[in-house]
Amino acid sequence: MTSTPQDVLGSTTRELSATYDLAMLDLDGVVYLGPDAIPGAADALRAARESGLRLAYITNNASRPALEVAKKLREMDMPELADEDVVTSAQAVAHLVADAVPAGSRVLLVGGAGLRVPLEERGLECVTSLDESPVAVVQGFHGDVGWAQLAEASYAIQSGLPWYVSNTDLTVPTPRGIAPGNGSLVQAVRNATGAVPVVAGKPERALFDETIARVGGRHPLMVGDRLDTDIDGAIAAGIDSLVVLTGVSSLAEIAAAVPGHRPTYVAADLHGLGDTHHPVRIEDGRARCAGAEAVIRDGVVSVVAGGARETDTLRAVVALAWDATDRCDTPVVLDGTLDA
Repeated sequence: MTSTPQDVLGSTTRELSATYDLAMLDLDGVVYLGPDAIPGAADALRAARESGLRLAYITNNASRPALEVAKKLREMDMPELADEDVVTSAQAVAHLVADAVPAGSRVLLVGGAGLRVPLEERGLECVTSLDESPVAVVQGFHGDVGWAQLAEASYAIQSGLPWYVSNTDLTVPTPRGIAPGNGSLVQAVRNATGAVPVVAGKPERALFDETIARVGGRHPLMVGDRLDTDIDGAIAAGIDSLVVLTGVSSLAEIAAAVPGHRPTYVAADLHGLGDTHHPVRIEDGRARCAGAEAVIRDGVVSVVAGGARETDTLRAVVALAWDATDRCDTPVVLDGTLDA
C-alpha cells in the first residue's frame, strides 16, 4: 500500500482484503438497507473473510440490541459471525456513561431496547422521568421516540444533568428513501436547551475504540457509505477508509469532497474489498487507472474507457475531480451518466 495524504486516493499492490487485518463495516447502506441485504454483500464479505480479513459490523443505529443485529446478519447469510463482531453506538455510549457516573446509577433513557440493553449490561438503571432522580440523560434512535421523551430529556438537561447521545446522524437510509435520523431528534433537544451532548458514535472515536477493544485488529479499514460520519470519523481516528455507493453519499458528493474529508478508497459496493486499488495517473486533464480512463472538459468529468461502476473507473473519476478542484478551487461536475 502506498502512503498518501488525505487529499489523494490511496493505492494498493494487492486486494484490500489482503492489505488490512480488520474491516469495520457500517451496516445501514453498506451491508443492508432496511430488511434486505445489499445485493452481493454476503458473497463479497465471504470472499474477504476467506482472504483472512476479520469483519466487525459497526453501526451508529441504536434502535436494536447487538444480539438482534447479529441475528439479522446471520439470517442474511453473512460469513462466520460471532455475537461480539457486532458493535453498536449504544454499546459505546453505555461504556462512556458507565465510566462517568457511579455504579448502579439511574439514567434517563430516551430511546428503545437497543439502548436500554447495553446500559443495563453496564449495571445502570433506566428510568423515563426526571422525577425518578436520574444522574444523566442518554439518547439513542428508536422509531417510537416522540415529543414526550424529547421534552422529558429537555427538562432534565435544563436541570443540569449531563447529556450523552449514541450518534448524531441527521438521516438514515430506508427502503422508501432517506428518513430523519437520531441527529434530527438530538437537534430538537438542542434547540430547546442550547446544550451540547457527549457523542459516542461516528464521527467521534468512541465507537472505533469500542470496536478495537471488542474485536481486535492492528491495521483496520473503515467501510462506510457516509462522508460525514464514516469517513470523517475514520480520518479523525487515523484509520484508512473505503466509501461505497450503496447508501447515502453519492459519487458526485464524493467527487466534491474537500481535503481532510476524503476517503482513502472508493468502490461501488463491498466487492471493492476484493479489488486491487491501482494507482491513478493524471496528465493534461486525463486520468488513467489500469484500463480505465476519465477526462475533464469544460469542468465536466466523463468516462472514455471502463465500466461506470468498476473500481478502476471510479478511482479515475474521483481522482480527476479532486485534482481539478484543488488546482482551480472550483468544483467540477460529473457527466450525468456517472451519478444516475
